[in-house]
Amino acid sequence: MDDVFKALADPTRRSLLDELFREDGQTLSALEARLTMTRFGVMKHLKVLEDAGMIVTRRRGREKLHFLNAVPIRLVHDRWVSKFAEPMVALMSDLKHQLENRTMEKIYEIYIKTTPELL
Repeated sequence: MDDVFKALADPTRRSLLDELFREDGQTLSALEARLTMTRFGVMKHLKVLEDAGMIVTRRRGREKLHFLNAVPIRLVHDRWVSKFAEPMVALMSDLKHQLENRTMEKIYEIYIKTTPELL
């Protein structure tokens, strides 16, 4: 699990994972074209991700394709998020994404009678 945290600690490696999430099965050249670093720098980052089990590679002829493997991330999730907390965590995550990725066209208001701790 330490390898997963090490892999996720670097913003370039997170960017590579995002690219593979967007389009799985990319070559080194395709991934390199999206980053401002040398081919060898990208290869080093891909090696760290592969060692952590977060990407899997397959050969297709002369090409080496890189695929996202989300299982290690899910194992980290499962370790700290119980099945009882999952629905609430998912709702909060969805709300965060909705609020951060949209421009608000309408304003909603609700009053909830509760304490901040319960909220």
